[in-house]
Amino acid sequence: MSAAHSHDHGHGHGHGHGPVNHGPAFAIGVTLNLAFVVVEAVYGFLAGSMALLADAGHNLSDVLSLALAWGASVLARRAPSGRYTYGFKSSTILAALANAGLLLVAIGAIAFETLNRMAAPPAVEGRTMIAVASIGILINGATALLFMRGRKHDLNIRGAFLHMTADALVSLGVVIAGAAILLTGERWIDPVTSLVIVLVIAWGTWGLLKDSVKLSLNAVPEHIDEAAVRAHLAALPGVTAVHDLHIWPMSTTEAALTAHLVIPAGHPGDAFLRDLAHDLEHEFAIGHTTVQVETDRCEDDCANPDLIRGT
Repeated sequence: MSAAHSHDHGHGHGHGHGPVNHGPAFAIGVTLNLAFVVVEAVYGFLAGSMALLADAGHNLSDVLSLALAWGASVLARRAPSGRYTYGFKSSTILAALANAGLLLVAIGAIAFETLNRMAAPPAVEGRTMIAVASIGILINGATALLFMRGRKHDLNIRGAFLHMTADALVSLGVVIAGAAILLTGERWIDPVTSLVIVLVIAWGTWGLLKDSVKLSLNAVPEHIDEAAVRAHLAALPGVTAVHDLHIWPMSTTEAALTAHLVIPAGHPGDAFLRDLAHDLEHEFAIGHTTVQVETDRCEDDCANPDLIRGT
């Protein structure tokens, strides 16, 4: 290997997958759900319904989740600074992780109280359960629709959409439980419904927790195939080796890439770097790329299969 290396850096920024302003949707969602939490908690207490109180507790955690996601989305749009050179984009990842933690706390609290009531279920007012939960179906369903558009590209927005959709389904379950209590008079139906609510919340929380932990550990985002990116780089004209390839999430909507390309034929030119950044953005949704080109490394290393594979 020669003692001196020639290094060129190509840097590209893509903004097509940046954070979308969902501020109005968050404002409407927080307001509607906070008002409903108060109504549901009051009537759940008056009716003696653990199912209503459980759903109110979950809705309160969703209000906090929406508020966290909202704050993170605002921070993600702030300009970089000398201290935070990437800005606050990763705050959306922290918000997603915090939201998963809040849901785990809500699950534990609801399950604990429900199990305490299983031994001696109190009398509940089925009609009140049906009326209040029906309002919940409308509010949660309408809030979910506000986040439908952005759910495929943002973990926070997907979390909000899934939470609101799950809440609408849970409220439907409470309606069914209220009707069953009116028909049968069985008190155990209410706490059992509450346990079903816990299972529904836990199922949705697992996916959010898993995805947010992956992003927190700088794992390659789910929508990006690392092997396909490596193959794309290796297939570029003149490239004989790819190494030090790293792909990581800058936020829940943006990804970054750094890589070293060995091109022994000489300087590839600025057009090569611009086209590469363009292709990575439009084919793999990687909007921030930094590529280092090494033009004389291949003399001793191109025969090394580990280098070519990028290990």
